[in-house]
Amino acid sequence: MIRTAWNVIMDPRQNVLKALPQTVRFQLMVVLAALWSAIFCANMGLLLWLPGYLVVHVVLLLIGIFGTGWLFQSAATRVPVVASRK
Repeated sequence: MIRTAWNVIMDPRQNVLKALPQTVRFQLMVVLAALWSAIFCANMGLLLWLPGYLVVHVVLLLIGIFGTGWLFQSAATRVPVVASRK
């Protein structure tokens, strides 16, 4: 179950980004990696300096979850037509 959930999100050959060109998939995965890295860094920084602000931690996680969902939803609905090479 964990492997399936991991592959649905992290494996660009299996998630909704699979219909996009490889370079676009890579760019979107880099954007997601930067988003989640910033969120985890901000959470750890806030945890060390302001541990009482639990609401901020939850809001940051929700931004990451909804941001990832929005990106996947946008990619699923805006699949470009790639000309086939023969």
